[in-house]
This record gives sequence, C-alpha cells and structure tokens, in this order.
Amino acid sequence: MLSDLMKHKSLFLSKQNIYELGQVLLINKPYQWTSFDVVLKLRQAMKIKKVGHAGTLDPLATGLLILCTGSYTKRINEYVSREKEYSGTLVLGAVTPTYDLESEPIPMKSFHGVTNEQIVEASNHFTGELNQVPPSHSAVKLGGRRVYELARKGVEVNLAPRKIIIRNFVIEKISLPEIQFRVVCSTGTYIRSLANDFGAFLGCGGYLSSLCRTRIGEFKLEDALTIEAAIEQIKKNLSFGKA
Repeated sequence: MLSDLMKHKSLFLSKQNIYELGQVLLINKPYQWTSFDVVLKLRQAMKIKKVGHAGTLDPLATGLLILCTGSYTKRINEYVSREKEYSGTLVLGAVTPTYDLESEPIPMKSFHGVTNEQIVEASNHFTGELNQVPPSHSAVKLGGRRVYELARKGVEVNLAPRKIIIRNFVIEKISLPEIQFRVVCSTGTYIRSLANDFGAFLGCGGYLSSLCRTRIGEFKLEDALTIEAAIEQIKKNLSFGKA
C-alpha cells in the first residue's frame, strides 16, 4: 500500500512543470534586450507566471543573467547580493548624459595628454571601498519614482552616494581613446558611473561603450545558455514531463 502511494506521488511530481516547482537558469543576455525582455520570453516558454531575475543588466550590456522560477524566486535576493565581475570598454574624451551609448557622446577635452601611467593610477584610485553616485538615468527610486523617468523629463536629480567595493580594477588594454578593463565589485555598483568618474578623474571625460557581466558569485557566463538554447531546453524538459 505504502509502495503504491509512493509510486503515485512520484508519477504526480514527474508530470508537474519543473519550472513551477523551482529552477535556476543561467542566461547570456543579448545586446539591446532588457532584463525583463528575457524574463518575459522564457516565462512564455515555461508556461508559468512566477519568473524573476537576480540583478538587472542595462539593455546595452550583455552577459550573465540569473533567472529563478517557481519556489526558487525566494532565492533572488541571495543571488543579487553576490559579488559581480564585468569586462568592458570605456572611451575617453567625451561624456554622455546616461554615461553610456544610450545617449549621444558630447566631446569634452582631448585625451592626448593622458599617459598609460595615469590610467593605471586612476584604476588604483577607484579600487577599494568607495562612495558612488548612481546615474540619474537609472532605476533607483526617488520619492517613489524611478529617477530615469524624472531625468527624461529634464528634471534635475540629486542622488546620495552609496557605499560600494571595487575589489579588482584591472586595465587589460589601452588603445586611446578606448580602454578595456575588468572589474570585480560588490552588488549595487554601477559600471556606467565608474566609467564617468574615471574620465572625470583624468580630466578629459569618459563614458562606457560596452559591458559584459562574466560572473555572479560562483556562477559563470561560460555556463550560461543563449535565449534560443534555453527555449529548446525548456521545450525538452516540458515534453519529458508530459511523457
């Protein structure tokens, strides 16, 4: 009797949607997709409502996005709090209102006097515990509203600095005006702000031209799936559950 009951329970679980029960997916977010675009696309494939991501990536950024489904959405805050690693490129000699290429670069000052030694010095300056002001074009809330909504209307936004930690800031290649870098940082760090502050420190301005998140805690981009591969995997798993 007990054995028959266990078999029945096992059969019931095998026919349930595994994504509703709870899964963690590692996704390589495509360029120009919002993080919610990814959630929406995969939510439709999974045929469930409870799907969330553990840490927003800007539309122009690519790389690792953690998705949690079903009961595993309770783990989102745990994943959000983990250390992040990024690789990217910043451009000297100009600034943008959004600190990246979401807005047009505005020439500021020639970068020709900037030396490699000064660039390395700047990376050292921005290593350790820092006070960082988030971009005015960001999802930070002020008075119950997203500040990017205010910024788009031309409202001046004054945000308080936040404590962040840059554990590593490595300059990987200098080909002015471009600088390729790798950063390991705490949650809450805006790499766009880092690029803007970096350019200000050097006195010529700077903005972020590309960004890729390569790691969140122990989760690595190399283990992530493309959107297409994830959808194929989801279809197979759901088909297996119906067998």
